[in-house]
Amino acid sequence: MNCTVEVRPSPPVVGSIRPPGSKSLTNRALICAAFAVGKSPAVLHGALRSEDTEVMVAALRQVGWDIDVSGDGTEITVGGRRGDPNASTKVDGPAELFIANSGTTIRFLTAALSAAGGDYRLSGVPRMHQRPIGDLTDAIASVIDGRIVTESDGGCPPVCMEGRGWNGHQLKVRGSVSSQYLSGLMMAGPIAASGQPTVIEVSGELVSRPYVDMTAKVMADFGAVVHLKDSQAESGASTLKVVIEPVAYQPVEYDIEPDASAASYFWAAAAITGGKVTVQGLALDALQGDVGLVDVLAQMGCVVEKSDGQMTVQGVPPGQRLTGIDVDMNAISDTVQTLAVVALFADGPTRVRGVAHNRFKETDRIGDLACELRKLGATVDEHDDGMTIHPLDESQVRRNQDAPPIRLATYHDHRMAMSLALVGLRISGVQIENPACTAKTYPNYFADLEALIGQSHVWRNDSDD
Repeated sequence: MNCTVEVRPSPPVVGSIRPPGSKSLTNRALICAAFAVGKSPAVLHGALRSEDTEVMVAALRQVGWDIDVSGDGTEITVGGRRGDPNASTKVDGPAELFIANSGTTIRFLTAALSAAGGDYRLSGVPRMHQRPIGDLTDAIASVIDGRIVTESDGGCPPVCMEGRGWNGHQLKVRGSVSSQYLSGLMMAGPIAASGQPTVIEVSGELVSRPYVDMTAKVMADFGAVVHLKDSQAESGASTLKVVIEPVAYQPVEYDIEPDASAASYFWAAAAITGGKVTVQGLALDALQGDVGLVDVLAQMGCVVEKSDGQMTVQGVPPGQRLTGIDVDMNAISDTVQTLAVVALFADGPTRVRGVAHNRFKETDRIGDLACELRKLGATVDEHDDGMTIHPLDESQVRRNQDAPPIRLATYHDHRMAMSLALVGLRISGVQIENPACTAKTYPNYFADLEALIGQSHVWRNDSDD
C-alpha cells in the first residue's frame, strides 16, 4: 500500500488551534525527571505522545524506571529508584536500546547514561546510523570512567559504552553540528555527582542557541543550577562556557507548552493563503526559539499579533504578494522547510543562511528539500550554509487540474511531510508520500490541519492507484 495525502487549494485559512506539547521540552523533562532525587514522583503535564517521546519512555523503562503514561498520553508520571541513579540504571549485561530515528533521545540518553554508569548499546534505524554523534562521544570519552565508542563510519551510531560514570568535570564540545550535544552534556552534569561543578566549553560556532537556553531553563525548573557564560574570543568570535553546579534534580510537577515547530505550519498556512491563524498556548515568554518564525513572516509582510497565551499571523490581502527576504535561520533551523514553502509564493527570492547543519537531520534538509521543490517547477540554489528559493510564477501556481499529480517524497522526515503538504493550499494535484512519518513528532497533524482548513480540502489515498 502506498498511502498519500493531498491538501487541496483553500480560501484564506482562518481559525485557531493549539498544537500538542513540545517534543523538545518533553524529552528534556523526561531526562530531568528520571534522574530526580526524592520520594515523590515527577509529573509532566501537557506532554507530547509521539514516536520520539515513546522511544525515550521505552528506553528509560528498559533500564529501570517506573513510568506511567495516562489519559490521552499527555500526562507522564516518572517514578522508580531515583535515590541512586547508578542503581536505577543497573541492568544484567549490556542493555540494547533501540532509539529509532530520535536524535534527542540518543544524544540525551548517551550523555545521561554515561554519567550514571552502566553497560549500554544504543542503535536505531539506518538513517540514525548516518547521523553524526562523534563530537558528543569524544567529549564523553574525556571524562568517562570506562569506554565509549561508535560503530559506524564518521562517528555515527550505534553507540556502545560501559563505565562507572564520569571521573572528570571539564569537557569541551564543538557546537557547529548540533546544539543537542551540548544540551545532552548539560543535563548529564547533575547526574555525574562528582562533587565539583561540571564545566563545558563550546568550541566554534554554536548552532540553534535557543535550544541551549531552553535546556538551561528546564534544568533549573527541576532544581539544577546552571550558568551560561558568554564571552568574546580574541578573534572576535563569541564563545560560551557552561557551568553546572553539583546540585541534584528534584521531582516536580512540570507543564509543557505546545510545540512551536508544529505551530509553524499553521502560521505558514495563514501566510500562504492570506488568512489569519491564531496558535494558542504560546506566549511572549515561550521557551522555544521556533516562535521566532512569526518575526520572519512579519519581515515578509505578514501582520503578527503577540499577546499573553497566543500568537496570531495574518497574511497579506488578496492581490498582494509576500516579499522575499534574506534571513539567517541558525536559531530556528527546524522551521527552514516551513519558510521554504512560504517563499514559493513570495515576490522575489528568499535566501536562507546559517543552516549548514540541516544536512545532518532526519534527512538532508537542504539537498532533499531542494529536490522536492524543483518538482513543483521552482528554481532552488543550494549553498554551503543554506539555500535560495525563487518563487513560482502564476502559471506554475495555477496548473491545469487535469495534469498528472505531483508526488513529493518525504524521506521518512516528519518535517518534510508537514511543510510540503502546505503547498497544496495553493497548487492543485500535489500529493505527499508516506504522510504517516509525521508520527515521529505529531501523529494527529493531518487531522488537525483538516479541522483548521476544512474536511473538503484534505484527501487521502490508501492504494497504489
